[in-house]
Amino acid sequence: MLSVAEADPSSGWERGWWLRAQHRPSPHFGPRPDGLLAPTLAVIHSISLPPGVYGGSEVEQLFLGQLDVSADPFFERLRGVRVSAHFFIRRDGSCVQFVSCRERAWHAGESIWRGRRGCNDFSVGVELEGLEGLHFEPVQYATLIDLLRSVAAPRSWMDVAGHEHIAPGRKADPGEAFDWPQLVARLAWPGHCFPPGISVAA
Repeated sequence: MLSVAEADPSSGWERGWWLRAQHRPSPHFGPRPDGLLAPTLAVIHSISLPPGVYGGSEVEQLFLGQLDVSADPFFERLRGVRVSAHFFIRRDGSCVQFVSCRERAWHAGESIWRGRRGCNDFSVGVELEGLEGLHFEPVQYATLIDLLRSVAAPRSWMDVAGHEHIAPGRKADPGEAFDWPQLVARLAWPGHCFPPGISVAA
């Protein structure tokens, strides 16, 4: 059983909560099917609210169901939306967790990965503060890599894909500026863990 299901704080986890993250429990979650506690896929997203604006509290408010949709014209399209992710990695590398990894967050929507539909059931959602098509900060990659290694332990690896890979044509994040070769090289996991066509930088 993976570390995220453990209750021993010495593992770095406590009942699916990463002890290195700030915990902001969201009401937007549900049970995983069939007693599944350990995810086998990590889905990488990008988000900023309003788009391209960093450092505010709006993303957290969205995942907590507390966003004031009157605060910005863009937010009107988010009225009534109930979404969440397991993790949000800010531009400074700090991490916020909203849903235990033992539970099902609402981040993937209609999705499929290697013939298996409903990726929310078996994945963790990791949101990077950023805008698709623009670069992410080195400290974000550092935190992401630490997080993925910790989620995957002790199996030592898990599948990793972008939202664009599990919902092609519908989603485009984290986008073309996300440095997949760096991630693949630094994780040093088997190539089958990543979307087809992604290679390690020379």
